[in-house]
Amino acid sequence: MTPPGSPSRPPLRPARLGPLDVLRLSLSGLRAKPLRAVLSAAGISIGIAAMVAVVGISTSSRAELQATLDTLGTNLLHAEAGETLTGGEAKLPTGVTAMVRRVPPVNEVSAVGKIDAKVYRSDLIPREETNALEVFAAHPDLLDTLGVRTSSGTWLNRATGEYPAVVLGSATARRLGVVRAHPDVQVLIGGRHFTVIGVIEPVVLAPELNSAALIGFGAAERTLGFDGHPTAVYVRADENAVTDVRDVLARTVNPEQPDAVRVARPSDALAAKLAADEAFTGLLLGIGAVALLVGGIGVANTMVIAVLERRGEIGLRRALGATRGQVRNQFFTESLVLSGLGGCGGAALGLLITTAYAGHRGWPVALPASAVLAGAAGTLVIGAVAGLYPAMRAARVSPTTALATG
Repeated sequence: MTPPGSPSRPPLRPARLGPLDVLRLSLSGLRAKPLRAVLSAAGISIGIAAMVAVVGISTSSRAELQATLDTLGTNLLHAEAGETLTGGEAKLPTGVTAMVRRVPPVNEVSAVGKIDAKVYRSDLIPREETNALEVFAAHPDLLDTLGVRTSSGTWLNRATGEYPAVVLGSATARRLGVVRAHPDVQVLIGGRHFTVIGVIEPVVLAPELNSAALIGFGAAERTLGFDGHPTAVYVRADENAVTDVRDVLARTVNPEQPDAVRVARPSDALAAKLAADEAFTGLLLGIGAVALLVGGIGVANTMVIAVLERRGEIGLRRALGATRGQVRNQFFTESLVLSGLGGCGGAALGLLITTAYAGHRGWPVALPASAVLAGAAGTLVIGAVAGLYPAMRAARVSPTTALATG
């Protein structure tokens, strides 16, 4: 009670801690145990890095596939001879390209015919070592239809297609040890020597040609006994009429046996791969989420131990006038800072992994900013959840008990 005549004093109020003050207190608490803080943040970093890298690599892969589709187009159709009703091998008519070219929406058409022959680097190679290579007769306009170029040498034309000249697929050249096309480089096809005049780049929409040796129809008929019947037809149609052309293609290439023709759009395989990548990405994101949850448990464990170890500090601060809310805010902010540091480190690590992997594969780096922001926001949520209980527990510590046991 204030004595009479003495000046009145305002009631004591607890000191206020601004956001910067709380942040400084939180950082000082983390600096007290730096190794523990780093290890706890590492758990968060691993989870965020895994999730960001998975999203980044998957998005970069899809961007590469989409760029491939944009370059090669989705208007390529592939029709090949199947089996007859009796189980025999069907054959397409010899004039199939001219028949398909009469369909108005068709822009380009070419064909290949499979030849019963094997390819060897020389006659010293054992006959059983075929390297799973095939031989096809090809028309001169095949590369234009497929949108492919040669990586070495040149492609078949009307002149070279009549002579023993061969163009190798990318996989064929690699398996035969042919580095580049040259007039002095020859391979053995069906017991005859053929000069390698070219090597084509990998064919995405017709992968069967990558492990093939391609010769002209004329040379195949004269030297290898080829009957001239194509086994596969490649068709480029107007983008808006692909479905219509696909519906009539079987009856066009083989009017007598349309059921013995298989028609497909090669770009559908790439589209299916996009869908498969998305499903696989979801699975890997789930694994990353589990890693993030484990990291959050590690943060919660670290904060609970910190509260137990710093009971003396908590009691002293309470005795000096700190409120429960100030103590709670201090430990809650420590948890947020710890998770935030781990999240920033994990996001940077995930970006680095994505950039390195995409660069190694030759893909464009396509990491959505939303993925990084979502990862950072996720760490703050994890930090808030992980730090809520330890912060409330610290706020409930009694000053007298804490000083007595601290």
